[in-house]
Amino acid sequence: MISRLFINRPRLAAVISILITIAGLIAIPKIPVAQYPSITPPEIRVTAFYPGASAQVLADTVAAPLEKAVNGVDKMLYMSSTCSNSGLYSLSVTFAVGTDSDIDQVNLQNRVQLATPKLPAEVVAQGIQVRKRSSNMMAVVAFYSPDKSRNMLFLSNYVSNEVKDSLVRLKGISDAMIFGEKEYAVRVWMNPDKLTAMGMTADDIIAAIRSQNIQAAVGAVGQEPLHHKREVQYTLRAKGRLTTIKEFKNIIVRANNKGGLVRLGDVARIELAAKSYGHIDMLNGGQAAVMALYRATGANSMNTMKAVKAKLARLRRHMPPGVKYEMILDTTHYVSAAINEIIKTLGLTSLLVILVVFVFLQDWRATLIPAVTIPVSLIGTFAVLLALGYSANTISLFALIMAIGLVVDDAIVVVENVHRVMLEEGLAPREAAIRAMQQVTGPIIATTLVLLAVFVPVGFMPGITGQLYRQFAVTICTAVLISAICALSLSPALCATVLRRPRPHTRGPFGWFNRSLAAARRGYVRGSSFLIRRVTIALLLLVMIFGAAGFLFSHSPTSFLPQEDQGYFFMNIQLPEAATLSRTTGILHRITADIKGIAGVKDVIGISGFSILAGDADNVGFAVAILQP
Repeated sequence: MISRLFINRPRLAAVISILITIAGLIAIPKIPVAQYPSITPPEIRVTAFYPGASAQVLADTVAAPLEKAVNGVDKMLYMSSTCSNSGLYSLSVTFAVGTDSDIDQVNLQNRVQLATPKLPAEVVAQGIQVRKRSSNMMAVVAFYSPDKSRNMLFLSNYVSNEVKDSLVRLKGISDAMIFGEKEYAVRVWMNPDKLTAMGMTADDIIAAIRSQNIQAAVGAVGQEPLHHKREVQYTLRAKGRLTTIKEFKNIIVRANNKGGLVRLGDVARIELAAKSYGHIDMLNGGQAAVMALYRATGANSMNTMKAVKAKLARLRRHMPPGVKYEMILDTTHYVSAAINEIIKTLGLTSLLVILVVFVFLQDWRATLIPAVTIPVSLIGTFAVLLALGYSANTISLFALIMAIGLVVDDAIVVVENVHRVMLEEGLAPREAAIRAMQQVTGPIIATTLVLLAVFVPVGFMPGITGQLYRQFAVTICTAVLISAICALSLSPALCATVLRRPRPHTRGPFGWFNRSLAAARRGYVRGSSFLIRRVTIALLLLVMIFGAAGFLFSHSPTSFLPQEDQGYFFMNIQLPEAATLSRTTGILHRITADIKGIAGVKDVIGISGFSILAGDADNVGFAVAILQP
């Protein structure tokens, strides 16, 4: 009998449990912390830009060849794309759950390369981006100018050049995206009347800019081989790309034999402005540069957010005058609150279980043995979760709460049986532990296998649902297995060394409890005897229970995940196609003011995206209200 080995060598049993606990303690600070398990399928995004093209042109010349080449890429589930009148094309390809996102990106990149020769030259010149992005938006940071001294263009470029790169380098951040990012660009506004009068077209302007705004490599003077030896070698340097508005104005578009020149400034207006005006970001009614941070897969969201806040605090000291930032969305507030509540529940559940054990066993020595089993089983589970690449989330921690009642069962069976043997047969603790384990070793193994038979199949469920509840099953199964190991090793060893001969309680609170429990037991036996003699009534009650369970199951509301208040909400607004920019921003200003007046609302960010075509605008605006945590 395996338990006899640990009864004779209690230190060996203690060492095994200590090693399990130490492994769990090492894993706890290293295990990722998240709200839910990583259940979202990998998503790779392909973006292309066709300057001046309409949505229909994008669909015909860019979307069609790209999607035809991408369709059917290995392990792809589905794809969706959007074409906007601003010339922006976006394709999102979703892959199967559990696939390697890096391999998915490589496979998708290879398919995109097959379609590149079929795309317009303007699109290829702009570049086609293939990037993976986690859908786990962890935080949103808004940079704004309280005194209005900095415009949107300055804010966007400051965030892009000075803040974004610093945050992306942090461990746990997969990507950072600036909504409606406005890059500095030289904009050339051609005068159609002057072009027509001079017999020129837009292609002439584009060709002139491309031919004269170049970086040329002009070689060197005095470089070998030479007929006549030179002592000095000089590398020639030519003027590179144009950098000022004046230089762009001096670009020669046309020249004649008589020395007449037509410069770019004669037929166009040139200015340094934003590359795109397709979006306007606002925070509480004022312009802002809004950046979203995405958590990397497997990262600890709590530690990552601490690193982000520390980095922003250091960057604050070097920000230009008139620039401030505010963390308007922090999803770790909810995660932290949920984890803290679960930890409190774990503690209360453990205390309740220990209290119940003490009331029934009525011996603090006997209560100590199941109480030791709880932390060993729960803490040791974290080591297995970390080894399997799982996270500490609301699902796995909820499984630990459920497991508390299961992990103490085996230890209670051992202690109660040793108590009974000592009381009825008068044996010493060591002999009673040996006799009791001969009787319960088989049942402990059997009950453990039965519990595993219930939860193990859950770990093999396919799809997103299986991905969600796999950690639930693994957590409970691991805790039950560790509790069984403790029940066969640590519990009998402690019984042999800690327990003393029990004394029956006939007076006081315990005496009253024992008499009440005996009365309840006699009532249960009489009720069972009554139903055994009347099988029809028992079957009728069973049918009623199954019917009530089926009714409740069929009429209860269903959902993939429970709806929980996470401290923020999104509101989408679809504006008419003919809405102007001023009307769009005016509507968002009014909505922002109304929502901010609601009690408990902390910040409101309104984002308006629009593209102007022939005097009309396709507008989509939305507002996010962040409730005060």
